[in-house]
Amino acid sequence: MNSDSSAEHIVLAETKFLRLVQAGHWTYAQRPNARAAIAVVAVTSDDELILVDQYRIPVQGRVIELPAGLVGDETGQEQETLEEAAARELHEEAGYRANRLEHLTHAVSSAGLTDEAVNLIWADGVQKISDGGGLDNEDIIVCHVPVSDVPDWLQQQQEAGKRVDYKVYAGLYFLHQRRRS
Repeated sequence: MNSDSSAEHIVLAETKFLRLVQAGHWTYAQRPNARAAIAVVAVTSDDELILVDQYRIPVQGRVIELPAGLVGDETGQEQETLEEAAARELHEEAGYRANRLEHLTHAVSSAGLTDEAVNLIWADGVQKISDGGGLDNEDIIVCHVPVSDVPDWLQQQQEAGKRVDYKVYAGLYFLHQRRRS
């Protein structure tokens, strides 16, 4: 066990969305405004994976992602479930509703930087109910990519200068696992 694991955790700085904590030699980030994070794996009845393309300030560029967001970050919904957050984000970002949501896995996102973990949620029976595109302050483009074309399409996006979030690849893994069984 690392000696830093029993060290006192000291808050160095905090904003509405970010807290920096020091524990021994480590400094790491936390999200004080949410209980968890989710990402939604959704495939349309036309066998298209639903992805979103949005500008992300920390990487100064556009990123291809699964519809995703925080759990419990909305005023009045601090106790929302993972599934409620997944339904909300799928609707806000992509304009879809799912007949059923299923928790796939829980995994850390960047253990050397943050204590944040992401829950992957499978969306079954998705139906288009709005345009999506995110909230007023978000610039989200909804992408419908045939599942068979996703690897080549992602490569094209990277060649065009966009980044691909790792959760897309995790989502593809679970998609292919489901199709094998």
